Order: sequence, then structure tokens, then C-alpha cells
Amino acid sequence: MPQWMDKAVILARGLGTRMKRADAHAPLDDRQQAVAETGVKALIPIGRPFLDYVLSSLADAGYRRVCLVVAPDHDALRNYYEKQVRPQRLSIEFAVQEHARGTADAVAAAEPFAADDPFLVINSDNYYPAEALDRLRREDGLATALFERESMLAGSNIPAERIRDFAVGRIDQEGYLQEILEKPDEATLAALPRPIWLSMNCARFGPPIFQACRAIGPSRRGELELPDAVQYTIDRLGHRIRVVGVRAPVLDLTSRRDVVAVAPKLAGIEVRL
Repeated sequence: MPQWMDKAVILARGLGTRMKRADAHAPLDDRQQAVAETGVKALIPIGRPFLDYVLSSLADAGYRRVCLVVAPDHDALRNYYEKQVRPQRLSIEFAVQEHARGTADAVAAAEPFAADDPFLVINSDNYYPAEALDRLRREDGLATALFERESMLAGSNIPAERIRDFAVGRIDQEGYLQEILEKPDEATLAALPRPIWLSMNCARFGPPIFQACRAIGPSRRGELELPDAVQYTIDRLGHRIRVVGVRAPVLDLTSRRDVVAVAPKLAGIEVRL
């Protein structure tokens, strides 16, 4: 019987470089402007902090324990969730990633929280469809959600030119992940079967991912990358990762223009923490 997850790890340490960047074409109110200047995307107010929507969606899907991976100086996140709000459906813990060494290093920081249990990993600046969160919780073993590119183009706030550069999952005939292709060129994309499935850092992991995160070296960007740890888990550790294909869009909060585009898509969504 599958071991249904109740733990989620949210990667919230990002430096927010693009969010800090001024943009005359992205009219923000005073509160949004002030938070954008800090780069803490998770706290951008869209009615209420963006991360509240993410957390409420997790609770709706049946998750009960959450670990936020943050920077040492992310006091605003701690203060908000430890002092200003009192979640009833979720318990929230924190893990500190001391240095911005990449997404695999961020996941590794949550090992004491995850222990030997299965756990979800997601980004703090993405709002994922409930279907993805629910299906991963009910999976058995390791699994990753991949998102149909056409659904992303049709329903996300992300411009087509950015979606074009997203990582793509290559899937075998049995429905397991073979590899994640970072920024594939046109020839590679043309050779893949349709539909194209995009990787958005939404996956069900377990203890093997920590072994992989410790084993890999820096990428060409000089960071410890989660896709490299996933590939190590498949190729070197011999674990299979089931693909959960989702035909629904993900919302993204990377830049100030995204704040403007995401707001109407979140309008009317009830938040219950």
C-alpha cells in the first residue's frame, strides 16, 4: 500500500535577484514594492502573502507538516509564520541553507525534517495545481510531476519565450523518468514524442535523494543542482522515478511583472492555513 505523505519541503532561500529589479512596466502598490525590494518572493502580498496560497493548497491536498528552507537572514519569513499567523491545518518548521549553493544543497538542508519519510519538494515562488500535489501524495515510491507544455502555454502567467527554455523530462515507455533535459535545443525538442512535459521542481522524494545530493559535484554554473541529484538517483543509485503527468498550469512569481499577471489568477481563492 502506498505510504501517503504528509510532509512537504518548500525551497524559499532564493536571492530574488529578478524580483528586486525595478520595472516601469510592472505597477506595484507600496506594500508589494517594499517586499519586492527585499527579494523575498514568498512574502509578496497579493491580497495576502503569495506563500499563504501555496501553503493552503498543500493543506487542501492533505499535507500537514511543512519545512521552509530559508537563508540565515530570512527573519521576515520566520516572524510572519511564527508570530503573525497561527496555522491550524499545518505545522511549519524551518531549515537553514547557510549559503546559496543550489537547489540540491537546499534539499539537503531539510534532511533532519524529512528523516526516513517520503516528502514533497516544491518551490516557494510557484503555485502548483492541486492535482499534482494530491497525486504525488498518493504515489508509491519516488515520483515527479511533469507539466504538459501546451497546458502551461494556455493557462500559466509565464510568457511563451520563458517556457521555451524550461527543463523537459524524457520518459521511458513504462512511464518512468529517464532524464531531465535543461534548456533543450530545437533539434532535441523536435525529436521528443508529444506532448512535451516540463519539469517544475515538484517531486516526491525519500532518503535516496539525500545520498545523491551529497554525492554530486557543482554544475557548470558552480551550483549543486537538484536535476543532477535526480539523475544520480536514477543512474548511480538505481532507483526508478515514476512520472505523474499533469495537464494543468503552474503559476510563477519570478519578476515584478509576474505579480501583476498572477494577481487575477489568484483572485477568489480562499486561503485556510
